[in-house]
Amino acid sequence: MRVIAGSAGGIGLEVPKRGVRPTMDRVKAAIFSSLGDAVIGARVLDLFAGSGALGIEALSRGAAAVVFVESDRQTAEIIERNLAKTKLKGRIRRQDVFDFLRHASGSELFDIVFADPPYEKTEDGERFTKKLLANEELPRLMDADGIFVLEKWPAEAFPEIKMWHLVRQKKYGATEVLFLESIRNP
Repeated sequence: MRVIAGSAGGIGLEVPKRGVRPTMDRVKAAIFSSLGDAVIGARVLDLFAGSGALGIEALSRGAAAVVFVESDRQTAEIIERNLAKTKLKGRIRRQDVFDFLRHASGSELFDIVFADPPYEKTEDGERFTKKLLANEELPRLMDADGIFVLEKWPAEAFPEIKMWHLVRQKKYGATEVLFLESIRNP
């Protein structure tokens, strides 16, 4: 796995040996092609950050800031090493994603939110995708024109969503990428 483009383009990234499913380079390239210039100067939130590949790609392409949220200590250390290797800077929060969302102040708004949750179910038997899409705190952390990029397993049924407008949906082998915008109540 590597950074595809920008100031750190071509630099290889370390990937955790367990517990993550890194975004394939071709999927990452498609995501950033779709986002285009929206990445430049963006404030980015990378949930279930894993190796940090999506947030690091955003920084490499000109994002102003990235917050990486990863609960696993060893995986968070890999993000630190990948940031050092690419000479990029980001903030790492070693915290459960839903705990982070529950306690985020809302004073910081994000232009782009990435989420690549595990395909398995949560401890309470719910799918991560459904739990994220139903989370009321997440839209409050997004700028009015923000975009939520969610990766999910293609066979997983798309849950009914009330807070999100589906802008784009594309399958890439074992990954489906959803581009969503928050539906704001007037």
